Amino acid sequence: MTAFSATTTAEAVVPVERERVWDVLVDPDLVARFTPFVSSITAEDEHWIWTLSGLRVLGKGFSATFTERMTLEEGKRIEFTHDPPRGAKERAGVHGWYALSDHDGPGGGVLLETSLEICVDLPLPKLSGGAVRSTMKGVMAQMGDRFSKNLLDHLGVG
Repeated sequence: MTAFSATTTAEAVVPVERERVWDVLVDPDLVARFTPFVSSITAEDEHWIWTLSGLRVLGKGFSATFTERMTLEEGKRIEFTHDPPRGAKERAGVHGWYALSDHDGPGGGVLLETSLEICVDLPLPKLSGGAVRSTMKGVMAQMGDRFSKNLLDHLGVG
């Protein structure tokens, strides 16, 4: 197994009240439904357990379940850190955050910013790192684009 990682950042102005965006981001069922390749998210106290499936990396199928510790600053910020149960070995994990702030520009709304790093262990040689990272970035872009579209549709502004 070889560990690979990729990062992404994004920001967008969503023309609705901040609370409406927040309510979606803290609902594991909606986040799972809106995000491609995420088959489920189960909330257990401060942890969310994510299950991914249907991913292909360099012709190999990939699925994973991983545990994220969710730290919420009500209405403003969500931080997530990979935090598997003691003794558990998880093949994937994410570190990152969402930040929400009022947008003072034309039309108002909320500025939604995000940053995340995805790490995966794959049965591929280390030499395939460039191709794997390129694939990961493409998948992350697809997940982000689809999540954004689904979020906006849900909020009635898509």
